[in-house]
Amino acid sequence: MNIDPIADYLTRVRNAVNAGHRVVEIPASKVKKEMTKILFDQGYILSYKFEDDKGHQGSIKIALKYDKLTKDPVIKEIQRISKPGLRKYSSSSELPRILNGLGIAIVSTSHGVMTGKQAQAQNVGGEVLCYVY
Repeated sequence: MNIDPIADYLTRVRNAVNAGHRVVEIPASKVKKEMTKILFDQGYILSYKFEDDKGHQGSIKIALKYDKLTKDPVIKEIQRISKPGLRKYSSSSELPRILNGLGIAIVSTSHGVMTGKQAQAQNVGGEVLCYVY
């Protein structure tokens, strides 16, 4: 039984990066799909594919991105901020800057899941899901 599916998503990605895998497969949900799209748009992953199973939630296949010369992973750190036992909410003016603007915060708002910068531009706050850098 999985109590926190977002933490499971982040842990699978973190473990795959640490093990040097090229592809990781994760059970899908709407929030996870939106988080995957954000990671792709921000350049943290190479590509992704949503596989829908009939009658099931489906899965997400993520191709991880590594530096061509040094073979270092693009995702250095990925950490969960808001947990089921302690939710972290932030207004649009108080959204955090990650590594002085080099990283991203993924925020779940009333307008959908987006980065912290997008949430500030739209002047909406929400639950800070994770930091990626």
